[in-house]
Amino acid sequence: MDGNGRWAQQRSLPRTSGHLAAETPVIDVIESARSAGVRWLSLFAFSTENWRRPSGEIDFLMRLVRRAVRKHAPLLHARGIRCRFLGAADPRIPAPLARDFADLMTLTGANRGMTLTVAFDHGGRRDIVEAARSLIRSGVPADAVDERNFAAHLPFPDTPDVDLVIRTSGEQRISNFMLWHVAYAEWVFPPVLWPDFRAPHFLECLRAYRHRERRFGGVTPYANGEPHP
Repeated sequence: MDGNGRWAQQRSLPRTSGHLAAETPVIDVIESARSAGVRWLSLFAFSTENWRRPSGEIDFLMRLVRRAVRKHAPLLHARGIRCRFLGAADPRIPAPLARDFADLMTLTGANRGMTLTVAFDHGGRRDIVEAARSLIRSGVPADAVDERNFAAHLPFPDTPDVDLVIRTSGEQRISNFMLWHVAYAEWVFPPVLWPDFRAPHFLECLRAYRHRERRFGGVTPYANGEPHP
């Protein structure tokens, strides 16, 4: 979800105004994904690298995210959405926000309508390092390590591989996002800045994905992971 700062700059507004404007498209995309039958949706909200930002902006983001979580928790639960937070391990996260994350996961834990993963204080490299440490602590012999049991030590090991990554604002970088899971993902880079991103933009990205041929290193073309008839 990229472009909040540039959106604000184009309007001669503080960066915080861009973050405020980012809330509407979050809910719009969640509702659109659910209506379109998407079963797994992940939103990259705050990276391990974002701690480098000015302290005032970080404090604002923490307050904004807490307000959004508390505001939208009833709607997410009513929609049958299971909510999870990928990362959220840094002690700099305010304790009240960490409790709200835990409360939302508990509230929605039994829901099966859609799984919404919010990557917050997330870093793909850190997840891979932590999985390696977990394997070592578990005493798994080196020769027994394969992709399947390595993935089992990643956070939320039931998370499937990513099919489609949408990065708004035209930026074309991975930015340390779910590095293990995006190995064979399709990518779309819409130029629209995140605060202006709405359901029609999201659905257009889905249409673009449906027209991709996915070979997964082979020669048989696949559409959305299924062989063409």
